[in-house]
Amino acid sequence: MAAVTKVLVLQHISCEPPGIFEDVLVARGAAIARVELDEGEPIPPLSGFDALVVMGGPMGAYEDDRYPWIDNELAMIAEAVDRRMPVLGVCLGAQLLACATGGKAYAGHGPEVGVLPVRLCAAAADDHLFGALPATIEALQWHGDTFDLPQRAVLLASSDDYPNQAFRIGAAYGIQFHVEVTSSMAQQWAEVPAYADALDSVRGPGSLPGLLAEFEIARPQMQRVAETIGDRFGDLVAAK
Repeated sequence: MAAVTKVLVLQHISCEPPGIFEDVLVARGAAIARVELDEGEPIPPLSGFDALVVMGGPMGAYEDDRYPWIDNELAMIAEAVDRRMPVLGVCLGAQLLACATGGKAYAGHGPEVGVLPVRLCAAAADDHLFGALPATIEALQWHGDTFDLPQRAVLLASSDDYPNQAFRIGAAYGIQFHVEVTSSMAQQWAEVPAYADALDSVRGPGSLPGLLAEFEIARPQMQRVAETIGDRFGDLVAAK
């Protein structure tokens, strides 16, 4: 019998779990341990875990003055990368991964919100996570911050508004966009004040029903992409 793999998940808000990524990892037999940092839960040591997943949230990766746990989180991410542990950072998690490995996160020129196309870069063709994906995918975008790539990062995906949408450093992956989202998660995000403000600023007041309708149309395709990424990340975890 294969050994059970253990995946540590760092959450920053209750409505942003790993979603479909977690479903895939659990189906593969992984044990998931979630820690919600915004609720004051302590970060456990990396020892005993096979992989690290870092999710999104309304705070900025650079707001360590408001969120003292960010410094410890960055240190843990850097340690995981140094250990060549599989890491998956999503949205804020991608920004934190960039900061932890020599990049910089900061407020962007304006929110990117909606179901929007993301184009894979040439380097994605032979990448383990992205190599089986279509050249262009639909993804849910809901962020205002962005980041500069660390020097040793490989860019894997871009969008028109924000070119740094996915990157790889060794076995660590940062993904700015969302494909892991379930219908219930999308509805909950609209209730987060920072997310609601970003939506209103881009699409105007009362635009939530339209966004959710667009999301439901694209959701089956996004789910297939999330299942592919999750399964291939699971390959990296199993091989660790």
